[in-house]
Amino acid sequence: MAPAHPEQRGRTMAVTMTNPPGTDPAGTDVAGTDVAGTRTAVVTGASSGIGEATARRLAAEGYQVVAAARRRDRLDKLAADVPGIRPVTLDVTDQASVDALAASLERCDVLVNNAGGAFGLEPVAGGRVDDWQRMYDVNVLGSLRMTRALLPKLIESGDGVLVMLTSTAGLVSYEGGGGYCAAKHAQTSMTETLRLELCGDPVRVVEIAPGMVMTEEFALTRFRGDSERAAKVYEGVPGPLSADDVADVIAFAVTRPSHVNIDRLVVRPRAQAAQHKVHRVAPGV
Repeated sequence: MAPAHPEQRGRTMAVTMTNPPGTDPAGTDVAGTDVAGTRTAVVTGASSGIGEATARRLAAEGYQVVAAARRRDRLDKLAADVPGIRPVTLDVTDQASVDALAASLERCDVLVNNAGGAFGLEPVAGGRVDDWQRMYDVNVLGSLRMTRALLPKLIESGDGVLVMLTSTAGLVSYEGGGGYCAAKHAQTSMTETLRLELCGDPVRVVEIAPGMVMTEEFALTRFRGDSERAAKVYEGVPGPLSADDVADVIAFAVTRPSHVNIDRLVVRPRAQAAQHKVHRVAPGV
């Protein structure tokens, strides 16, 4: 996935950092020592999709990016491709893993809680408890673990930014999405509560709520590897959002002046007016 075009970066008024991002050899499991004066951004779920695109984009903006996820092989490739990205193995459902990441950081200016996912599309009556538990653990408790661990460093930075990557599913429910909608509603509520609790502290709390985003894994994971069902989600939709589109929005929110807080930014493709209203065209049209 290529970094955003330079013209896009110009439109988002990218912040100029004091020093170029430092690099550590790929393969280290800790974030290491930050380059003095370089702002550090931690992105969870950075091995693919929106997380990977966000890591690339923030590195292009001049941040030292700690790209964190479980799949180390993908992170190592990302770090080899993009200067300024350092790979860190992380499981947001494991408190010890989260604590190890936090302890390895000297500073944290931006936290992007992106790790998450949807599992299953059964109605509530047929919902699988293990799917619901997994969605809550990753989306909600994962964000809680990361926020608790890194909030002191965000405050210490003097201008911290905490980004919650939620979903329009956290605002409007839909049939078959009971577990995912419940988890995303909880994450949205946590974001709103944090903003109230941190009022007066030097931390901006931002919620980015995407609609239909076509990535390599989201729908495939939801349908447990059924590629045919996953493809039908986007079938006939002219121009669903890409991971880069969402990363562009995240970068915009993060790089605003310190007194400007983007409370919530909902971003959908033009073809999606609402969860239940999607324009589709017939093949060949």
